[in-house]
Amino acid sequence: MKARASVSDWRSARCWLAAAILTAALSVRGCDRENAASKEEPLVDFLTTHVRTIQPLEKEAALAWWEAATTGKSEAYEAVNALTLQIRRVYTDANDFAYLKGLRESGTVQDPLRARQVEVLYYAYLENQIDAGLLKQMVDLGTKIEQNFSTHRGRIDGRTVTDNEIKEILKTDPNSAIREKAWLTSKQVGTVVAQDILALVRLRNQAARSLGFDNYHTLALTVSEQDVAQVDAIFAELERLTNEPFTAAKAELDAILAGLYGADAADLMPWHYHDPFFQETPLVYELDLDKYYADADIKHLAAKFYASIGLPVESILDDSDLYDREGKNPHAFSTDIDREGDVRILCNIKPNETWMETVLHELGHGVYDFYRDPEVPYLLRRPAHAFTTEGIAMFFGRLSRNAYWMQKTLNLSDEQRMEIEKVAGRYARLKQLIFARWAMVMYNFEKALYADPDQDLNALWWEMAAKYQLIRTPPDRDAPDWAAKIHFAVAPCYYHNYMLGELFASQLHHHIVKNVLMLESDAGLSYVNQPQVGAYLKSAVFRVGALYHWNEMIRRATGERLTARYFVEQFVD
Repeated sequence: MKARASVSDWRSARCWLAAAILTAALSVRGCDRENAASKEEPLVDFLTTHVRTIQPLEKEAALAWWEAATTGKSEAYEAVNALTLQIRRVYTDANDFAYLKGLRESGTVQDPLRARQVEVLYYAYLENQIDAGLLKQMVDLGTKIEQNFSTHRGRIDGRTVTDNEIKEILKTDPNSAIREKAWLTSKQVGTVVAQDILALVRLRNQAARSLGFDNYHTLALTVSEQDVAQVDAIFAELERLTNEPFTAAKAELDAILAGLYGADAADLMPWHYHDPFFQETPLVYELDLDKYYADADIKHLAAKFYASIGLPVESILDDSDLYDREGKNPHAFSTDIDREGDVRILCNIKPNETWMETVLHELGHGVYDFYRDPEVPYLLRRPAHAFTTEGIAMFFGRLSRNAYWMQKTLNLSDEQRMEIEKVAGRYARLKQLIFARWAMVMYNFEKALYADPDQDLNALWWEMAAKYQLIRTPPDRDAPDWAAKIHFAVAPCYYHNYMLGELFASQLHHHIVKNVLMLESDAGLSYVNQPQVGAYLKSAVFRVGALYHWNEMIRRATGERLTARYFVEQFVD
């Protein structure tokens, strides 16, 4: 009689069988991976060749653009124009586009890094599948307009003035007649560039329609991995949520301004606000924050703060251009020269709160670029999206009005901090309400601009300013004031990203408070000397680059996809 197998024998046999099956499965998977890698070798070669071609061109173009922005020299702009055209011509190759489109639609690329690079390149090629002559016209005209913006200086009573001087008049001068002159001067550049911008809009629309899009606005959002309907819905929600709070805040602001300028609130004009477009907060409450920065070394304060959170910026500042001079671009920006650590900012620093915010903002862009993972493929070594880098910049820029940040950064007393606290919250809320409504003007006007560039744009601009900002059109005003905003020319269909960036900044702030710093609330939070904040941003946002679609990156970083919830909680409710 045969003996029964023991329980241990049965377990041994079962374990052996499981091991055999696992070994076989791993072997099959290994073969699958090898086969997949083998099948993807042509793609690897394609990506390698593409990067070898594009990387030096992009660096050369970035350096030329930097020289143009810092000197205003025509030959530098000519170099930018030639290199921009050369880069865009790389992306016009129809065979390359067909190859990428086939890979994307087939879904056969199994390696996630390669698949993501295919996605990014597909959109880069898509917007450039246009006639070569049309492309050259667009690049040439865009460069011409940018040079005009960069080198233009307005004139008041025959005297040349800078943007900083115009803004200073609008912030401080009590004389309405002088304010009006300064405001009108800020619009002079619009008359210079308006017809060229309209010509460029028509060229962009022609290009978009040749690719099957209804207009350039739709194309631009599509190739940046955004959906027009989704962005429309976000802006509609923000309009609804901010209507009543903004109307109330604007009425309070107008009453203060009317008192300052000896006018009735009903008679206030655009020049009675404190910047040319009413996109910034007038410093009109009981306390002027500029006085705390009047003797400050803005550059030093920013560097000290970033170092305190584990994100030193000396390497960025060493190569930057920070102070105003003739011929230099008046608009602040940050630029990544080579995706290998050469990051610079351009500013025109003055000792005031606005420039403190601007330097913190631009260095926010800078640290996003500087602290990327060098092991991430070149094509993905960039922000997840334009608005995610804007979000980081805004996250830091907000600190210039944070009473606790100001106390620690400027060595203020508790009494001074408490004085600032009385108005800081009101300033922060008003700032966000004003900017949200301004962003609505920009987004909706630009959408209408590309839908019909032949309509009465001068009138439309003021209709939208009245609807969203509640400001009045100057009597008998019929001029291309919209064209004085540089973004329509050099950063088309981009402005909505600033508002999305504000949403992301609030979402990050909420996550950091609750899950990084483990605090019940942000009461008393300055972020100074909190290196864990820098460590979190490096690991969750900066080093990730564009490895994931922007909404997936945000989900991984904060636990949720992009939402307006935290912005509304922070500034609207």
